[in-house]
Amino acid sequence: MNLVPRFFLAANSVPTEADAMTRLVTDRAAPPGVQEILFAILFSFALNLLVAWTYKQTYRGTRYSQDYVHTLLILGTVVTLVILVVVGNLAAAFGMFAAFSIIRFRRNVGQSRDIGFIFLAMGTGLAVGARQYELAAVTVPLVCVIIFALSRANLFSSFKGSHLLRIRVGTDVDYDQAFAGPFAQHLAQLSLKSVETVQAGLMTELRYEVTLKDGAVIAEFVRSLQAANGNNRVLLTCVGEQSVVEAE
Repeated sequence: MNLVPRFFLAANSVPTEADAMTRLVTDRAAPPGVQEILFAILFSFALNLLVAWTYKQTYRGTRYSQDYVHTLLILGTVVTLVILVVVGNLAAAFGMFAAFSIIRFRRNVGQSRDIGFIFLAMGTGLAVGARQYELAAVTVPLVCVIIFALSRANLFSSFKGSHLLRIRVGTDVDYDQAFAGPFAQHLAQLSLKSVETVQAGLMTELRYEVTLKDGAVIAEFVRSLQAANGNNRVLLTCVGEQSVVEAE
């Protein structure tokens, strides 16, 4: 006879310490006032300026995009606005999710680290929009300092071929002996990848992966190769950044 009352007592004994994410969406918190909204937007924009500056200062490629940096600023600030709208309003949260689910974002990311900066900008906007101002003020500058330090220290760099080298020589040239001098003088590492005959068998094209020595001058290296191969074609391409040095 006491099973029903016990069942209702067990159902009503919900822990007061609910999950943080559940409280974020379902709790009817007091909506932010105009002053807090302005502060949150400006604070988010300021933190995302720091993120964008860190990206610019640590970028090492040759395809820097001002449009991408502006996107980081806009994305982080808009995420703050979205979170301010949905906090404490479950219906608005589901409605916003449904609206954004029909949007498709397509962009060719130049470097893998670009994705990381997108998530950093979104995380910044999320923290500020959730009104976790102290968390955002501490973690975002800390993460930017860590990224800056990793970039300046050049940590975790891999000792791989930093350039792709293509050389054309006559079929009668002993290329192992012809290029031994320039390779020993300018290269720290060398790996022959392919040998191919071109121009109806009149020329041989060699493809190497090479790593230049510290302090090596690319122009001098290319000139020495041209002197060794009779001023035939030399093509030096930087791996990843797609910068090209060509001599014919």
